[in-house]
Amino acid sequence: MAYVQVPKDLTRVKTKVMFNLTKRQLICFGLGGVTAVPVYFLSRSLLGNTMAAMAMILIAMPFFMFAIYEKDGRPLEKILMNMIQVKFKRPGIRPYQTENFYAAIQKEIYEKEVLGIGKENERASQGQKKRAGKNKG
Repeated sequence: MAYVQVPKDLTRVKTKVMFNLTKRQLICFGLGGVTAVPVYFLSRSLLGNTMAAMAMILIAMPFFMFAIYEKDGRPLEKILMNMIQVKFKRPGIRPYQTENFYAAIQKEIYEKEVLGIGKENERASQGQKKRAGKNKG
């Protein structure tokens, strides 16, 4: 009797369309082939076979990555969009800041006591000058 293993998590099972590839993979491989093969044939006479083949591979590689790479069930374009949002669209490190009421109270006390003493000294010296001026005249 034939034995077929059925995965426990059926959400990861993807429907295969053709050549045991999903629709997404077929589209990405097709786009990679449509863009990379003409580059090979057009640059073969200028660059030689080896360099033209390398150029074809480099041009097709992003399409293949978009077709195959998945992490945690998310395709590459969703991962890249998330990275763009985190790095560029949203603000970076947001430090936790609060108002330090203790520092505000300390400043108020400092202004009243320390600066107030200086004002009292100025008033006292001005009063002494006025009295000295009256005594002279």
